Amino acid sequence: MLLASVALVALGVSAAPAVAVREQRQDPAEEAAISIRMLDIPASRVQDPRAQVYIVDHLKPGTTINRRVEVQNTSAEAQKIEFYSGAASVENNAFTVPEGRTGNELSGWIRLKTATMRLDPGERRPVEVELAVPKKASKGERYAAIWAQVTSVKERTGNVTQIHRVGIRVYLDIGPGGEPPTDFRIEGLAAEPGTGEFPVVTAKVTNTGERALDMTGTLSLTKAAVQAGPFKVTNGVTILPGQSGQVRIEVNQALPAGTWDVHAKLASGTVESTATGKIVLPVAAPMTVATSSGPSWLVYTVGGIALLVLVALGGWYLVRRRQTQWA
Repeated sequence: MLLASVALVALGVSAAPAVAVREQRQDPAEEAAISIRMLDIPASRVQDPRAQVYIVDHLKPGTTINRRVEVQNTSAEAQKIEFYSGAASVENNAFTVPEGRTGNELSGWIRLKTATMRLDPGERRPVEVELAVPKKASKGERYAAIWAQVTSVKERTGNVTQIHRVGIRVYLDIGPGGEPPTDFRIEGLAAEPGTGEFPVVTAKVTNTGERALDMTGTLSLTKAAVQAGPFKVTNGVTILPGQSGQVRIEVNQALPAGTWDVHAKLASGTVESTATGKIVLPVAAPMTVATSSGPSWLVYTVGGIALLVLVALGGWYLVRRRQTQWA
């Protein structure tokens, strides 16, 4: 399988961790600071934003793949880092990881070729990851996480243990043939007052494909010649196939009262969809926004029907013209 390397975001700066957990948190200034990011992704997924931060793949039973992740010590002290894989699941539209080192079927297929590592301040180093799918693995998508962890005991507080870990999500689909489709539809927009002074626009998204979604996207508003945004999705939503979730976008900018045209552009990986509607500001109470979405199967179906009708009319015209000429 062809692999491509992921470039650094900037010199000395790593991409934000895909999963981050701090257990028994104490003074934030005293926490160990580490980060982790993907180094290798399949060449076929170079354009997929999800594959640049997560391990996202479709494999046949009996397949083994190798990836590299990079860990960096961003603290001012040397750190001893442990590496392991753990369980994950999607619950209530959220990618969920348990505390500790609980495992599942997928985490049992993952082997990190480095168990521990000592890094000096600012040092970064790659870690090889092997994922071996058993020949008798059943069909379906599974979830796990790859962790880098620092554990320390605070002398002044006795036996209190601090754990700081960062990780990378794993979305692995198992089955014969090609990868199952990824798709979704936006079923409607709504607006409601936010927790602060700014309103929130929500979008109901239904997963119509066969793989989990991680929703991202933007919202833009227009009123006459005034434009606002784009505002980014403010909540992380993971939606399982056949389920629906609510994407929230905070309009964190003071805007004049009145009717605004809204344009939502949502995506999961390389799959995108849009919805448009109108919103009245200020939002005093939750309101439904009349929307139109696209692209959708209906657009292509109507277009196809229209084309067939035109072809049929053209054929009828030619036949009729010939009959007239021969009469």
